[in-house]
Amino acid sequence: MLMNRLLSKADTRRMLAKLEEMYPDAKCALNYSTPFELLVATILSAQCTDDRVNMVTERLFRKYNGPEDYAKVTPEVLQEDIKELGLYRAKAENIVKTSRILLERHRGQVPKTQEELMRLPGVGRKTANVVLSNAYGIPALAVDTHVQRVSNRIGIANSMNPEITEKQVCQRIPKRLWSKVHHILIHHGRRVCTARNPKCDMCPITEFCRFYRKLQSESDLREKVFNAKR
Repeated sequence: MLMNRLLSKADTRRMLAKLEEMYPDAKCALNYSTPFELLVATILSAQCTDDRVNMVTERLFRKYNGPEDYAKVTPEVLQEDIKELGLYRAKAENIVKTSRILLERHRGQVPKTQEELMRLPGVGRKTANVVLSNAYGIPALAVDTHVQRVSNRIGIANSMNPEITEKQVCQRIPKRLWSKVHHILIHHGRRVCTARNPKCDMCPITEFCRFYRKLQSESDLREKVFNAKR
């Protein structure tokens, strides 16, 4: 039961302070200059690395300036511009449809509410939160694979459901920190708390981490079994 207990709010604050020291410049890794460009980049980022998305959008954003340009082309044309990315056919269709909806219903502007964003093709809760927090400075915590993994390993969340993870993490930190914590957890997940072979030996927050305690317990158990067989 102890392993399922969430980290206290006080320990969560101390843990995050250590991570903030480690990643003082943590920010969105996608390149963009407008809310619409961020929306497009985030749609493209599904099951792709940010580096690869940035490589594609560098030329894409030179060719298409805004929703007006994307709305004029067919998904088949746009596919050729993004074919290096996974799921490029579905992404091209969603971007064209979204662009047309923005022009028809939002005067070409990207909405500033989660509800309106999530009505756009290809936009889920994570994408909506990325746009809100980074483009508009509205507090939101986007849960991607890194945030999901790191949050649950540390013990500030205890769910495989991203929406529940988001709720549990947000309950443990002040609203003003939601966006910053999103970036900090992503950086930690990419650099230290990796999916395979996490670098626990260089992690500054092992004293708080549920995953690390589990590894230590398993190591101690293996040592006891080994000694008992000697």
